[in-house]
Amino acid sequence: MKLTRLFSVLMFVSFLVSCEEDSKLEKEISNVEVQFDIERFDKVYAKADSKELPKLKKTFPFLFSKHIPDSVWVQRMQDTLQQELSQEVSAKFQDLKNSKADLQNLFQHLKYYDQSFSIPRVVTLTNYVDYRNKTIVTDSIVLIALDNFLGGEHRFYQSIPQYLSENMREDLIVVNVAEQYAKKYIFQPKRQTFLDEMIYFGKLHYFKDIMIPFKSDASKIEYTEEELKWAEANEGAIWSYFIEKELLYSTDSKLPGRFIANAPFSKFYLELDNESPGRLGQYIGWQIVKAYAKRTGDNVFDIMKMQPEELFRKSNFKPKK
Repeated sequence: MKLTRLFSVLMFVSFLVSCEEDSKLEKEISNVEVQFDIERFDKVYAKADSKELPKLKKTFPFLFSKHIPDSVWVQRMQDTLQQELSQEVSAKFQDLKNSKADLQNLFQHLKYYDQSFSIPRVVTLTNYVDYRNKTIVTDSIVLIALDNFLGGEHRFYQSIPQYLSENMREDLIVVNVAEQYAKKYIFQPKRQTFLDEMIYFGKLHYFKDIMIPFKSDASKIEYTEEELKWAEANEGAIWSYFIEKELLYSTDSKLPGRFIANAPFSKFYLELDNESPGRLGQYIGWQIVKAYAKRTGDNVFDIMKMQPEELFRKSNFKPKK
């Protein structure tokens, strides 16, 4: 009994020390100087006419393909759907104070951990609700298509599956941007096995742990709190299923669709399927990467470059019971 009590006290002290260290680190990161403006191309384009097109093309050359004639851009200005999109975006996003604060926090973390990181131009636009391209990140530019973040119940999203539309909201803008940056840092040329896929997406989510720690775990993986609790409560059972079915090193092309890709639920082919959230392979991969990081203390960018098999082996991953 005394040993149990002593162990509990030691764990509590360790937790307090860890929290204090995290607090000091975040305070240091908050002092990193970051300056940028969010350029509202969506607003400028909505108010422009054909005479202003040359100026727009000069200011935002990366948004105008040289292969598309000016007449197409002028026609788009007059398109009723484009005008309706612009009106809805303008009404929803009169300002972007919250998103700018989130992005500033992300850029501070990126600059702290990667001294070569350059603050990008941040430009907002509309893209006819192309939800597969909500955000685009290059070395010098971040594009944010605001018509993909109007809120899950918006009428524009009625034909989009609910498990996708429920994540089309403003507070997830920074999560989407962070994930696009993660993809730039990950070096994993081969994704042949189910384990490869799990580790790849585990790296994506772990990158968010480091770069946007101010967001909840549910937000990072784009789960509801209930879905995250389900995954945590069933972590041991999920892992046992993967092991018993010998899925880790399988190259079965159906596995990503069952456990990795966006879906309303994961597909164990059991009665519990409808209770489960989708992408549970991503969730397990995340836990493996976190276990490795906790055990080794390796730099986030070194982790992004690790081979999946080595990372998994050295993680000594043990699922929650």
